[in-house]
Amino acid sequence: MKKEFEELEYQNGFGNHCVTEALKGALPVKQNSPLKCPYGLYAEQISGTAFTVPRKLNQRSWLYRIKPSVTHEPFHPRDPAHKRLVSDFTGSGVASVTPTQLRWKPPPIPEARTNFIDGLFTVCGAGSPFLRHGFAVHMYIANASMEGHAFANADGDFLIVPQQGRLWIKTEMGRLQVKPGEIVVLQLGIRFAVELPDGPSRGYVLEVFDGHFQLPDLGPIGANGLANPRDFLTPTAWFEETSWGHSGFTIIHKFGGGLFEAKQDFSPFNVVAWHGNYAPYKYDLRKFCPYNTVLFDHADPSINTVLTVPSERPGVAVVDFVVFPPRWLVAEHTFRPPYFHRNCMSEYMGLIYGMYEGKADTFVPGGASLHNCMTPHGVDTATYERTISEEPKPSKIPDALAFMFESSLIPRVTPWALSSPQLDPDYYKCWIGLRSHFDRQQIPCEEKD
Repeated sequence: MKKEFEELEYQNGFGNHCVTEALKGALPVKQNSPLKCPYGLYAEQISGTAFTVPRKLNQRSWLYRIKPSVTHEPFHPRDPAHKRLVSDFTGSGVASVTPTQLRWKPPPIPEARTNFIDGLFTVCGAGSPFLRHGFAVHMYIANASMEGHAFANADGDFLIVPQQGRLWIKTEMGRLQVKPGEIVVLQLGIRFAVELPDGPSRGYVLEVFDGHFQLPDLGPIGANGLANPRDFLTPTAWFEETSWGHSGFTIIHKFGGGLFEAKQDFSPFNVVAWHGNYAPYKYDLRKFCPYNTVLFDHADPSINTVLTVPSERPGVAVVDFVVFPPRWLVAEHTFRPPYFHRNCMSEYMGLIYGMYEGKADTFVPGGASLHNCMTPHGVDTATYERTISEEPKPSKIPDALAFMFESSLIPRVTPWALSSPQLDPDYYKCWIGLRSHFDRQQIPCEEKD
């Protein structure tokens, strides 16, 4: 199995219409739903957008499978219920708002056997899947693979950012290996299972309730740069014929924020061939082509947007996924770390590996921070004092990878995130030491050409 996942073949491109079959001739010719499909397969369509969405935005795939997904027993609420997974943030009883800057240390991996689903817990979010609007931020901490179970999310898309441990993911469209430094997007309704080849695993999850992720427009940048479409990888068709006996396989369905279970006697990963543009994909963040200022001032973080879910307001995102990769800093007469800021957007940050330039000594891999709408934030005291005392020279940010989920919505924070032992009560102190450098007698130096 290990060799199979490490030698997987993928289809290149973002949003492409893919055509793939695990058995030659499994795809019907000329039509989507013939009277009888090759090999006696069932034809099944999965629609990720409404039928009447403009064609350039329409997403759907046709799957040719051994048994259709409708072949299962009735769904029942999962028992015991998952009490730390939240999707509906419209009520104040589920989570609360705070303008205080928040930072968490990495959550520890549990000792008890815990798979990806059981290890999910919600940190914050806004909106609701019932309204088809909003997002949620989760983390996962797990140490066991999903065996005999598959998960599907009817509430929205998952963007998963592994921080520790690889993920081997089976989906209806094929298999993916996702390493720390890569991301994977598993869209609305697609069934998947997560195996953990490295054992203890941790990471971040962004869930969006409306629309799907898109590449950002490049504007004056031109036709190239940032996340190049060719670097996104979609799985090729793969299937298993495993029989699980009477009611031996469990489908876990996330619906309206709750988890439901249904039993069936076969693996849902039985798609022999498929075609379409609605399928999971992964992306290596190290292939991101960053842009930066080359003369003076610090560029806005939006220049590092990998994927976006736009809102109905032009230029405003429901949520952006932004990355801060290794890059050169060369600006003259410039405070090069991130500037002090109050933002109409809300910013949730995580660190995959390395040291983050804005808080080099205090923000650790696997940790996270939340700076809500108009909450002041910026570099810590040590970083500020060190930066202004040094003569700026061209330098490269070392092997480090940080990211941000940035939203125009104001997220509520879950009670367990606010009461977590990993919440840093002294976070505010990293700015308390910022002293006044104001001097009426100091004459500004004229900049040289």
